[in-house]
Amino acid sequence: MRAVLFSLLLFNHGLAFAQVIDIYIRDDVYKDYQTFVNGRDIATISNFKGNAIRRDVVDMIIAQKALKLGGFHHSFNYIPGKVNFRNTRMLETGKLLISFDTYWLSDAHAKAKYLHISKPVIRQGEYIAGVYTKAGREKALGLTQMSDFKRLSAVSTPKWRTDWKTLSDLPLKELVIEHEWISMARMVNTGWVDFMLMPFNSTTDQSFKLDKINLVPVPNVAVELKDSRHFVISRNHPLGSQAYLALEKGLNMLRNQGEIKKAYTQAGFFVDKQNLNIINTQRE
Repeated sequence: MRAVLFSLLLFNHGLAFAQVIDIYIRDDVYKDYQTFVNGRDIATISNFKGNAIRRDVVDMIIAQKALKLGGFHHSFNYIPGKVNFRNTRMLETGKLLISFDTYWLSDAHAKAKYLHISKPVIRQGEYIAGVYTKAGREKALGLTQMSDFKRLSAVSTPKWRTDWKTLSDLPLKELVIEHEWISMARMVNTGWVDFMLMPFNSTTDQSFKLDKINLVPVPNVAVELKDSRHFVISRNHPLGSQAYLALEKGLNMLRNQGEIKKAYTQAGFFVDKQNLNIINTQRE
């Protein structure tokens, strides 16, 4: 009887210290996350096919599943908005625990003084991006070889080091700077810029639609982004070390179970390289 009472006391003690942690998330990602999850318990999600699924949404689910598997039982309160780079500053100061959007290793290393960096979630060589353009933009849709980039413009931000280096290595007509992802998509959709690099979408035609935005990939063409992606956790958050240890434990379990590869494959992010012309690895 004493043992039972002691166990109950320990359980209630743990609950008393469970916290609700604010997570800032890009509003368009949160919208798709809500649509895909549709009120389900994250721990029960094992099939990543469906409406609104994309790489960012898979990141969010994988992070939460890993944390829970690792023994981190705090809950999260999502605050959507335009938070691309504000998140990084909040991670540095400890006002934000974790980014549920993975970081390029090159970006994470630049902030390693402030961040715990997880094992790779998307490993080197696995990030194959589509060349997304406005539907019907024949100039971009006719891309087949490296030299064709000379007539095209692209948009990205130097704050994403891997994306920027990848695009800078292409012989582009112009590389335009824009720091907000949704603004990049709008620029391509209006025809101000020819294309942007995006993960392949899970829709039948791999198109990306959001509100009035309708972008399509150049057929059978891809670009490899030569880096790995990782979750980052603030070293300065009170729960940072606890969350990091739990995350690493959970990610290891998910990797060994094949769940990480399955999730990104079902979501359409991992693609069959044999069916694509990965244009920045070809020789002319």
